[in-house]
Amino acid sequence: MRELKIELVAVGDELLVGDVENTNAGTLGRRLTAAGLRVSGVSTVGDGLDAMIDVLTQAVRRADAVIVSGGLGPTSDDRTREAIAAVAGVRLHRDPAIEDWLRRRYRGMNRTLTALGLQQADVPEGGRSLPNANGSAPGVAVVIGEVAVYAIPGPPHEMIAMTEEQVLPDLLRRAGEPPTRAQRQLLTASIGEGVIAAMLEPLEKELARDGAVEVAYLATAGQTRVKLTSATPGGAAEVDAAAVRARALLGGCVYGEAGDTLAGVVLDLLRGRDATVAVAESLTGGLIAAELTSVPGASASVRGSVTAYATDLKGSVLGVDTDLLAAEGAVHPDVAARMAEGVRDVMSGTYGVATTGVAGPDPQDGKPVGTVYIAVAGPEGTIVLSLLFSGSRGRIREMTTVRALDLLRCVVAGLPAEQDPACTG
Repeated sequence: MRELKIELVAVGDELLVGDVENTNAGTLGRRLTAAGLRVSGVSTVGDGLDAMIDVLTQAVRRADAVIVSGGLGPTSDDRTREAIAAVAGVRLHRDPAIEDWLRRRYRGMNRTLTALGLQQADVPEGGRSLPNANGSAPGVAVVIGEVAVYAIPGPPHEMIAMTEEQVLPDLLRRAGEPPTRAQRQLLTASIGEGVIAAMLEPLEKELARDGAVEVAYLATAGQTRVKLTSATPGGAAEVDAAAVRARALLGGCVYGEAGDTLAGVVLDLLRGRDATVAVAESLTGGLIAAELTSVPGASASVRGSVTAYATDLKGSVLGVDTDLLAAEGAVHPDVAARMAEGVRDVMSGTYGVATTGVAGPDPQDGKPVGTVYIAVAGPEGTIVLSLLFSGSRGRIREMTTVRALDLLRCVVAGLPAEQDPACTG
């Protein structure tokens, strides 16, 4: 197999200024890597034609294939086709089949196809259009010298479909049959990337000496993914052995492997024990319940949820002592404990989970932004975690949701629920 150097280029002013997060690069990178291909670079460029031409020119010089996402739509700032044609040194021409398809599509939607809309049928000379079954903007494929250049739509659902159905098969044909590199991914929650790496340091030293398995870490809000990949084609036995060793070092920190979700694992644990859970949320505003109920079959284990955002509801609905609320406010570990116990009683659940805290932007009840209390009440009693998160309001809520689900996992599974790090047993 010929190893292709593939560069990804994301187009859009909205990506540069942060109005939209560039998730396409991560999605494409994971999919290409899983197929045995290698991403050698990622670039982001605005809608300006000169800047696009410059970035694409450099990418074509470095890579064997370039995938450009975005800039294919029906507006004046959608100029990806024009930029690719300029880099290729050719003109754009109108694809009559795509033009006919666009006219029929717009008629079917009772919309007028403008001159700008018709530019979606343009393709660089020598190239071809990539039909888009999920939107109105076709893609483009053209070879510049010996470099394959693909332009695909920016909307994620269109981008993913076109990549899977048209771009990836073409890349694999160019590369030849890809070798399979064995891979395992261990999923952890509640512990930072640095702590996980320190726990796995003995394993990393062993693997560095052998050179057979590579270790990588991917951290997201509240979770760290440990990726073990064979350094050469094959290598399943070596990767499996490394995964066993990693699990031994990480213990209960590992909640699953690739394909698992934290909420799904929690529900499996509850079902296996014929147990149920009820949820009371304040700062998370229903996020925990949403995660749990997004899993098919959740109704067997989820009794219900209450979003007791107002302080008085914590007393009237969940039974939190009004004197406690008056004395300490809503953000207090004892309030979290009473919320968990109250929702467990009200909904007759085996376990009750509760969150209260300060997501920001302002302090509350004398507590700084990021102060969070999470409680789980169950047959063995009630446990409360006192935490201090940093970041935006959204990040604090997301971290709290992950930590609450992981605390429930630890309690149900009978694992230690230490504060730092969590679930080290």
